[in-house]
Amino acid sequence: MEITWGGQTFFQLKTRKQSVVIDPYNKEVALLSNKAKANVVTFNQPNTLTAQKLRQNGMKVVDTPGEYEIADVFVTGLYLPPTTEKAKSEKRNNLFVIYLDHLSVCHLGLLNHVPAQNLVEDLGSIDILLIPVGGGATLNASEAAEVISLIEPQIVIPMYYQLSEANLLAESDNLETVDKFLKEMGVATVETVDTVKITQAQLPEETQILLLEPKL
Repeated sequence: MEITWGGQTFFQLKTRKQSVVIDPYNKEVALLSNKAKANVVTFNQPNTLTAQKLRQNGMKVVDTPGEYEIADVFVTGLYLPPTTEKAKSEKRNNLFVIYLDHLSVCHLGLLNHVPAQNLVEDLGSIDILLIPVGGGATLNASEAAEVISLIEPQIVIPMYYQLSEANLLAESDNLETVDKFLKEMGVATVETVDTVKITQAQLPEETQILLLEPKL
């Protein structure tokens, strides 16, 4: 599997035969619909304008909880109820587990609270976790670390944090840089790469953090 990041919560998962796009920007709608670059497009928050436009162009869009099988791509959508009054006031956020190339990838969207252990168990075994770490309206560094300890994935790819001014593809208001998250996880430095290429056989035994450079 090949994983690329477009900033914010926007990812693409690719194999030789399938492509899954997660939370694309509005500006990517024409590219996706005209070139059919994705078998499946998922959105963690339903009824977005982008999702509507993609559906109108014949794309397969998943933006609600449930179990889906599309073009040999298996997707499970879950809604983890907020556990605090503050979180309940925020926009609904669905989580998606995507099964592709013998790997399970969990995208947490704009998760803004640490879910209860029994709800986390509904996710099943997760190989790769895409998790917001920048705070603001989402998980902050310490909350993200706590969620990781609950899910216990093999690979963690942080998202939705403050990027450099020269490559500002993520919303920056009130977001922290990824450094605070790395410190929380006890990691000194992590090399940033353009693309992650991984197979089931290459999964590490202990949780590993990978940083991606936005490029989509």
